Amino acid sequence: MPEPETTVRRAVESDDTVLLEIDRTSWDASSGFPSYQETVRESFFERCGPEAHLVAEYDGQVVGYLRLQDKYTFPEGAGVLAVNGLAVAQSARSRGVASALLEAAAAEGRLRGARKITLHVHSTNAIARRLYERHGYLVEGTHPKEFLIDGTFIDALDMAKML
Repeated sequence: MPEPETTVRRAVESDDTVLLEIDRTSWDASSGFPSYQETVRESFFERCGPEAHLVAEYDGQVVGYLRLQDKYTFPEGAGVLAVNGLAVAQSARSRGVASALLEAAAAEGRLRGARKITLHVHSTNAIARRLYERHGYLVEGTHPKEFLIDGTFIDALDMAKML
């Protein structure tokens, strides 16, 4: 039997519950902010709506998302997009889901006429850093001791890919 495929589509309102669960269970101190994870949210889309999200399905199930937004709201920054979140359900990791989402984000960026996609990643998130590097993202800057998480200072990295 062939391996199931990962497909990527735009999010819709009915994805809210499953995306909220993925968001609540996918982050840890190496990749996210524990204080944010402790907040009670009723909707995944309360920060920004479905239009900002790409959703990955694997074997017919929603298993991940990527939030892609304009980085700047002023005209001089037009053409720069930001990945403001990428998460994959624990059960679907190492199956190419994150790669499919990053490829779809690059395709969406090209469709929108973007020249660049940026993102931030914790220096401690080695798995994500390697993933981004495989997809052509380069470190553009380091913010030493940007966050204090679980008693440890964490550097934040700015990474970007030119389209």
